[in-house]
Amino acid sequence: MAILGVDVGGTFTDAVLLTDENELRTAKIPTAPRQEESVLAAAAAVGADEVERFAHGTTVATNALLERKGARTAFVGTEGFEHLLHLRRQNRAELYRLCADHPAPLVPLERCFGVRERTGPDGVIAPLELDSLPEFVAEAVAVCLLFSFRDLNHERAVAAELRRRLPGARVVASHEVSPEFREYERASTTAVDAYLGPVVARYLEGLGEGAAAAGLPEPLVMRSSGGVASLEEAAAHPAVALLSGPAAGTVGAALLACRSGFQNAISFDMGGTSTDVSLIVGGRASLAAEREIGGFPLRLPAVDLHTVGAGGGSIVWLDSGGAIRVGPESAGADPGPACYGRGGTRPTVTDANLLLGRLPAELAGGIELDGEAAARAFDGIDPASALEVVNAEMLRALRVVSVERGHDPREFALVAFGGAGPLHACALADELEIGTVLVPAAAGVLSALG
Repeated sequence: MAILGVDVGGTFTDAVLLTDENELRTAKIPTAPRQEESVLAAAAAVGADEVERFAHGTTVATNALLERKGARTAFVGTEGFEHLLHLRRQNRAELYRLCADHPAPLVPLERCFGVRERTGPDGVIAPLELDSLPEFVAEAVAVCLLFSFRDLNHERAVAAELRRRLPGARVVASHEVSPEFREYERASTTAVDAYLGPVVARYLEGLGEGAAAAGLPEPLVMRSSGGVASLEEAAAHPAVALLSGPAAGTVGAALLACRSGFQNAISFDMGGTSTDVSLIVGGRASLAAEREIGGFPLRLPAVDLHTVGAGGGSIVWLDSGGAIRVGPESAGADPGPACYGRGGTRPTVTDANLLLGRLPAELAGGIELDGEAAARAFDGIDPASALEVVNAEMLRALRVVSVERGHDPREFALVAFGGAGPLHACALADELEIGTVLVPAAAGVLSALG
């Protein structure tokens, strides 16, 4: 029986099928607005019929969080601490910028409620009064009471009462998601999980039904930590899959590096929209206990990634001073780079690579490249300079995961993959004096293989 892996990116959806005869079939198709359609189309493109295991990396949860397309969510906390999501912490990412903007909380003040109770580190201080819990309506509710990681009884009772009052709502208690200390981070993680729940659950339900209709087994969803979750587990707590696609790429890079004789490597995944880099030490991907996504701290184990908003589809532009900039805006899959001939007119990194002779006339998937359209898009902009700018962005990212964490990049191999990764890998390796660059045979679909 074959093994199927499908990874959905912002620009392309990749599929890999490993048959019983160790034949590796790959496919790459443009990502559709409805991701489940792209997943099933990619599976069909590799001829997936008799499949024993089906693993899936998705960006549905990430996109819903970044684009603020989650559920109408309420927050319930200990009375007097119900505004926890708005108070945040006092530290600032930009210390000397006194008026720095924070992302607006997922739950507005008018949907933050308190319940009378108090638990301390040594036990109950004030009993729970469920009658003090106000009546409200919401699609999802996040419950985070003080010190519930030490004693969950009050929080469990509040969650049960909310499920009784709001049978159609999704209710998430913090001890179910992140039973750890640090109230704000725990509350933020719970709010994100509740906010994403209905959106991700609908997607996974549609994917499961589509997979069954296509004769495929129930998909396993990649966790941010590099493991897998069942559809039921991922639908119950979608926050665990916020970095599922990039995590799969790092797992694949670690396996490739180990099989090539390198226990220490840097994973460099440059896709169409963004680039993810991470460190592999001793054959394993480095993990972080906490991540920040879209400005929201998430206290969940995840592959320790550093992401920059630049990829093959990133748009090249001139700022007010005439300096070349790249990203974070991307041309995506539709219309895509100008050279795709789908109506795109703005210059991208892919167009620059084509004009410099670094790409063939036709890409995988039968995409023919139009050099004249790329030249028109780059009118007045030097493509070589554009690549220098994007490489500088990549170098900063590589230094963050290596030099800034006390590692000498010269002692690591560079594993380059993603649709654009191998095109830029050697220039980056030269700058960092890395002696070995590993490029997998199926570089464009390594995340799906992972």
